[in-house]
Amino acid sequence: MPDSTDLSGQVIVLTGASAGIGAAAAEVLARDGARLVLVARRQDALEAVQARCGDAATVQTADVTDREAIRRVVAATLEQAGRIDVWINNAGRGITRAPSELTDADVDDMMRINVKAVLYGMQEVLPHFKARGTGHVINVSSMLGRIPFAAPRSAYVGAKHFLNALTAMIREEVQATHPGIQFSLVSPGVVYTDFGLNAAHGGPDSRAIPGGQEPEAVARVIASVVRSRLPDVYTIAGARQRVVDYYSGTGVDPD
Repeated sequence: MPDSTDLSGQVIVLTGASAGIGAAAAEVLARDGARLVLVARRQDALEAVQARCGDAATVQTADVTDREAIRRVVAATLEQAGRIDVWINNAGRGITRAPSELTDADVDDMMRINVKAVLYGMQEVLPHFKARGTGHVINVSSMLGRIPFAAPRSAYVGAKHFLNALTAMIREEVQATHPGIQFSLVSPGVVYTDFGLNAAHGGPDSRAIPGGQEPEAVARVIASVVRSRLPDVYTIAGARQRVVDYYSGTGVDPD
């Protein structure tokens, strides 16, 4: 097993690697010595990120909402690299639509991209991790998955809450028999990427929202979680206390 404080030689699969947090994480992890497999749908964008990472990275085009495509990524990575140490589920998409106006297609889309794609990654890499007795899945969530606010993002908020619960439950299940396998959540707030502009039905530019972070800052937190293997990490100072304060408010029955 690689040294937990050193990323040198660790084989890391990173989804949603063609832009935003994923692209920034790829560059940070490459500088830290990891061997990367970059996954996304857009070959040209992936190759641009790969060029910035140098020899540390290879690319695999795949639609992460297709279980068979994820299965092929696992198989190809094992064939080329011999093992997987860390799997980072970063791909995701937002939405801009009030909860009273949501359609079946809106909800299905948010669940497919933000929950099912993550489930596929966890399930398809898990047999390899169990065979080795070690492994690490990192799921990139959101503060919206901790505190339900921003009503136009309602279906995304619900999907991220589902993702958080799913991560906690698979951690409990797997660690009962394989304690060397970890499942971590990373919860950013607003990040200055094209996330808002790329949301279903459009949306405001995330860069125009005050109090956000650059993607490189989130990427450094993700790299720190690869090392620490902590189960639940926020990327902004004070975020955890905001969650505690929200759930200890007067609207919650203390009994």
